[in-house]
Amino acid sequence: MQGNSTALIVTSVIVLAVVIIGFIAGRNKASRSSVEEWSLGGRRLGSLFVWFLVGADVYTAYTFLGLTSTAYSGGSIAFFATPYVVLAYPLAYFFLPKIWGIAKKHHFTTLADYVGGRFDSKLLSVLIGITGVLMLIPYIDLQLSGIQDTMEMAGAGFINVPVIVVLSFLLVALYTFFSGIKAPTYTAIIKDILVWIIMLYLVASIPIIHFGSWGHMVDVAMQKSPKMLTIPSGGPKGILWFSSAAFISALALFMWPHTATGVFSSKSGDALRKNAIVLPFYNIVLMLVTFLGITAYLVVPHGTNARLAFLTLIHMSYGGFTQGLAYSTIALASLVPCSIMAIGASNLFANNIYRDMINPNAASAKLTMVTRYMVFVVIGLALILGLLFPTALVSLQLMGVSGIVQIFPAVVFSLYWRNLSKESVLTGFLAGMITVFFVYFTHSAHGLYEGCWGLLVNIAAILVTHPIFGKLAKQRSNPVIESLFGNKRGSKGTDRLTA
Repeated sequence: MQGNSTALIVTSVIVLAVVIIGFIAGRNKASRSSVEEWSLGGRRLGSLFVWFLVGADVYTAYTFLGLTSTAYSGGSIAFFATPYVVLAYPLAYFFLPKIWGIAKKHHFTTLADYVGGRFDSKLLSVLIGITGVLMLIPYIDLQLSGIQDTMEMAGAGFINVPVIVVLSFLLVALYTFFSGIKAPTYTAIIKDILVWIIMLYLVASIPIIHFGSWGHMVDVAMQKSPKMLTIPSGGPKGILWFSSAAFISALALFMWPHTATGVFSSKSGDALRKNAIVLPFYNIVLMLVTFLGITAYLVVPHGTNARLAFLTLIHMSYGGFTQGLAYSTIALASLVPCSIMAIGASNLFANNIYRDMINPNAASAKLTMVTRYMVFVVIGLALILGLLFPTALVSLQLMGVSGIVQIFPAVVFSLYWRNLSKESVLTGFLAGMITVFFVYFTHSAHGLYEGCWGLLVNIAAILVTHPIFGKLAKQRSNPVIESLFGNKRGSKGTDRLTA
């Protein structure tokens, strides 16, 4: 399919303008003065900035392209993403302010920092750090594959797409290295405004262009492909998979290093509570855009690559300028989250692998530089992975959700369970991860989402080993435990930290 020169120009101009804004955002040297400043903005982001930043974390190009491609090839099963984010935010309302308060008091910048401090265990800190980095790299690459797909659609016949992808990787790495969290924070505002305006315009106009109305589009889908509008009652992707995938994805959402970065950047726990209330409004766009995957099934020629279905639908529906606005929105929904993800992964490597394993006495300035330079390593690994295993990325990311949710007990249970022991947490984590890999590679999920099996085994292992190790945990104390539960004399924990 031949690209559109106007669409290519519009896309390139908007993306380059946003990248320049990202560089400008970090012009103050103070933004690079410490890990806390570079990766979390000094924990000074208010409710509105957190809204945009966490929205950029959660609603990415992979979200839009992935869900529409799933709907294009599998129908309504793609709508599992709608309940999963609805489930995630009520949980987040309660535990995010609590962990934010502990992180602020003890200067934690990652969830691995918190777990290591909560249990006095560098082993747990390192394991969670390694897990976060490994699970996140395929996710980063999927975001940048969104740029590749967009430029391939807009610039086919005009540009060398692989070269553009490499340049995109380099630009993301440079502006993240230079500006830290301020780059994606300020550019997320532009990205999210475009998402709301452009995506809602696409949602409103595409069914009218091709069917005359939304109602007629649904009627045609019911007549031609009724199975596209129903969830199978059984099978590998039936209602059981739908429900368990939504539940596990909800628990995993704020376990990802990049979403934790957005959370720890907040200036208060109250800002996080407000965002847990208002962030579900993004689901309006998410649910309606997923419907466009079914529209693509009715409009786009059969045999089209599923991951290009939404982009092909845009190409078939609009002229060059509107195409350019749509493509640039999707490209920015790749670039901005990619930057936040690179920060999250770099933070984990520097703090929980380099510092905890290699150089425990690293000076603050050295740790800051290691964190910043790791951006190039993380994004470089994502590039290599994408070039070597392009067809494995989606599978790796889906397995990443199943893997990252295994840290949920270590993080969330430990906020409320005083006598949870590090031995039980470690046993549960390892048992859960082994189960995930076993179920995934043996295809023995029996209709459940793989991560669900892992989490069930994880929790079971914790409960079975608790009678053995619970007494040891009861005798232990440290500043983090005292902040959460008070000291052994029975004084109350510092709940005011969540204010």
